[in-house]
Amino acid sequence: MTARRARTSRVPGLLLGLGLGGFVDGIVLHQVLQWHNMLSARLPPVDMRAMRVNMVFDGYFHAGVWLLTLLGAWALWSAGRHGTVPSARRFAGQLVLGWGIFNLVEGVIDHHVLELHHVVDLPAHVPWMDWTFLAIAGVGMTVLGALLGRRE
Repeated sequence: MTARRARTSRVPGLLLGLGLGGFVDGIVLHQVLQWHNMLSARLPPVDMRAMRVNMVFDGYFHAGVWLLTLLGAWALWSAGRHGTVPSARRFAGQLVLGWGIFNLVEGVIDHHVLELHHVVDLPAHVPWMDWTFLAIAGVGMTVLGALLGRRE
């Protein structure tokens, strides 16, 4: 496989991993567990106005990860048309790698640099959860995805 075809075959899995990882974050941490919202460290949702603002920014977040997922689906369709679809193992590795990269980048930027929210903000911030999340869901998944996604 040429270098361009190999690169092209990685794009769908990475994009889908980024997008689907974002959906898991938003659905599980924001909606189901309600541990945080996009701006909950800056604007705690203690009244209806703050809740409304947080929900709008959660919506922007979901729109962004939906766009990544859509681009990943389009890239996968395109790879299929050109015969550059990776093996199931490599594709699974690329999904996990993309998800890990999402967790790593989002965790560093949103939790530590901008402090928009933390893994657990509600009812109170639990600092060790940010570092544990970054280590396991960020670094751990990125390393695991890279190992799984290597060529056979």
